Order: sequence, then structure tokens, then C-alpha cells
Amino acid sequence: PAEVGWLISPWPIALILMPLLSAPLVQHIAPGKLGFLGLLLLALGLWLIGSMPHTASALDIGWRLVICAIGFGFFQSPNMFALMTSAPSHRSGGASGILATSRLLGQSIGAALVAFCLATWPQQGLEASIWFGCGLALLGALSSVARLLPALQR
Repeated sequence: PAEVGWLISPWPIALILMPLLSAPLVQHIAPGKLGFLGLLLLALGLWLIGSMPHTASALDIGWRLVICAIGFGFFQSPNMFALMTSAPSHRSGGASGILATSRLLGQSIGAALVAFCLATWPQQGLEASIWFGCGLALLGALSSVARLLPALQR
């Protein structure tokens, strides 16, 4: 357990540092554009993890996890900023509740999808769950492009 803990630690460490970079960028770049970039980087990181050789070293795993965390960080902070600033100040408590609910719902659906993959494909379930996550990140990125296109055409 300790070795696995150290092995996955690059993701939370990078995720802790990301708001220092992404939060100030929200003042200059639209949150939708940063979210698109973040989801694209997250999908890239998951693709790199999914295509990693089984003989990968801890360093090979670590830098891929950092890419995932950078992508998630570029999505998470702008997404929270956009949600919280879109609500009037007297409804900030409701906006915060929606944010917390959406985060918990995403975590629950993600855990259920991983459990489904592990139960359905005992040998390849882990790889399948990574590829599903990669696909969902790409779908999210494509969805944000569809919302950004009208603004870019103006």
C-alpha cells in the first residue's frame, strides 16, 4: 500500500499546485477555453497511461500522472470559477451546493464505471476503465468546443 501511495502521489501533488497557475489565467482567458485545454490534456495523459508498457518504471508512471493532473487542474479551477460567478451573489450557497453535488456525482459515476469494468472484464478491466475515462474526457472537450464555436465565429 505504501508503494502504491508513493506511485500515485504525482497526481495530487501536481493538482495542489495547479490552481496557482490556472486561477490567475481565468482573469485573461475564458474559462471554457481553459476547460477545453484541460480536458484535452487529461485525455492525453490517460491515453499515455493506457498505452504504457507493462514494464513501465515509477518515473514512467509519474510523468504521465502529472500530465493528467495538469489537465484536470486546467479544467477544475476554471469550471468552478465559471459556475460560482454565473450565479447572483444571493444564490452563491445554491451554486456551491450544485458544485459539490456535481463533483460527488462525477466521483460516484466514475467509481461505478471502474467497478463495472473490473467485474465485466477481470483481466482487462483496469485498462478498459482508463480508456473509458480517456473517451469521456475527449467527449467533454468536444462538448466545450461545440459551445465555444459560436463565440469564436463572432
